[in-house]
Amino acid sequence: MVGHTAAMAQTLGSQLATTGTIDLSTYDSRATTGFKDKKAEALDDLVAIGEELSDLQEKLFAGGRTESSHSKILLVLQGMDTSGKGGLVRHVAGLADPQGISITSFKKPTVDELEHDFLWRVEKALPEPGMIGVFDRSHYEDVLIGRVRELADPAEIERRYDAINTFEKAFADTGGILIKCFLHISADDQKERLEARLDDPTKYWKYNPGDIDERMLWDDYQDAYVTVLERCSTKAAPWNIVPSGRKWYRNWAVATLLVEQLRGLDLDWPDANFDVEGEKARLAAM
Repeated sequence: MVGHTAAMAQTLGSQLATTGTIDLSTYDSRATTGFKDKKAEALDDLVAIGEELSDLQEKLFAGGRTESSHSKILLVLQGMDTSGKGGLVRHVAGLADPQGISITSFKKPTVDELEHDFLWRVEKALPEPGMIGVFDRSHYEDVLIGRVRELADPAEIERRYDAINTFEKAFADTGGILIKCFLHISADDQKERLEARLDDPTKYWKYNPGDIDERMLWDDYQDAYVTVLERCSTKAAPWNIVPSGRKWYRNWAVATLLVEQLRGLDLDWPDANFDVEGEKARLAAM
């Protein structure tokens, strides 16, 4: 399992270091980077990952509850429609104890939210110590759809890139770990998935006619994502380009990224903040 994070981050970093730009056409949406076996083995691996994830997440949660640790994780999921953000919430976040997970999906800003800076509502949704936060769409919508649909003037969009970097570094400086995943699919992948929704009555609920409207702006969105990857992949919060043309691989890859970060925290159960032997004696005397 180890290797996916390093491989994807190295590839992204290499392109940026060499050319200063990202070319998404060089990334195969159906690649299986870091995984040598087949789909069946990935599904089996996901079960094992889930067991380790559950154990590590409970230790993270315990540390937050006892204030023995300030560690917290934010998983940011971004991608075109049908890239699998909802599927990841179900198949990966669902592997952990719900009490230690907070899931936020940023929709169109409310009237109240529009009266504040674009990061105001995001800051309120950041995970507390001991928690794993998941953003199914995120603050990046404000420089993606905000740019493509011209919801803010160019100067404001330009300001937001640096504001995001500052915001994410501040989160990292307080013990936060960001795992930012761009779920990369091709236009053909998306068309196939939209067709599948229209061919299956059990998937009609997933279909949104507006997805076709956004699909017509595919190239504009790809350009917007390239700018995000170039401008907002930092040491404190690097982007991972996750090939998402194969759903099983996407789930395995993101679960692996999450477990690798949890392992890196060297988590352990917090020490008791009370007299254990004294409490045993009190209980025995009852």
